[in-house]
Amino acid sequence: MSSQAREIILSSIRKSLSESEVPIPFPEAEKKTDFFAKDDLTAEEKFAEAFTALGGKFVYCADEHELIVQLQALADTMGWQQIQSKDSFLLQLFADKNIDLLQDAGDMHHIEIGLSMCECLVARTGSVILSAAQESGRSLPVYAPIHIAVAFSNQVVWDIADGIQLMHDKYEGKLPSMMSLTTGPSRPADIEKTLVVGVHGPKEVYVFLVDSDWKKSE
Repeated sequence: MSSQAREIILSSIRKSLSESEVPIPFPEAEKKTDFFAKDDLTAEEKFAEAFTALGGKFVYCADEHELIVQLQALADTMGWQQIQSKDSFLLQLFADKNIDLLQDAGDMHHIEIGLSMCECLVARTGSVILSAAQESGRSLPVYAPIHIAVAFSNQVVWDIADGIQLMHDKYEGKLPSMMSLTTGPSRPADIEKTLVVGVHGPKEVYVFLVDSDWKKSE
């Protein structure tokens, strides 16, 4: 085919495309703003329901004092001698009460139980959003076989998009270099289709939700 003939064909195609728009197959979807069914549960209740259904362990705390009491009770029940963290807020919270259960994680090479803050909780999926901008960084939630995340009520959002927007506002448009969604314990099934818990991440995930607003200055 000559170049002139090819150009005639292409010109015909361009003209046809410009004159007739391809109809949207489901135009009603373009107008819909909420794709989810209404839920009678609060965001906190919905998160607890979704998170526990995925194998996570949820603990409600009325305030920061109850957070300390509940965490100490869990440690006593499980026989944990020490929990490690890199979050200055959590370390100071326990230090102020002269409780030596929580220790600085250091290099984390031998960490067993890690405690950290999170960016937010996603109610619909039961996910915990973490980021590299946090003091715990990328490592603690991955190194620790048991990960405990702490969140406050104003960190619970309905959808992932809401979580991204919350972080967008928090970091003034400069999102962290890494953001991850932890949705229950690690459970890959890529080896002979056998579900294995705790291979690429923690085998146990806890969330302690404090029923007050997070007010730590960034």
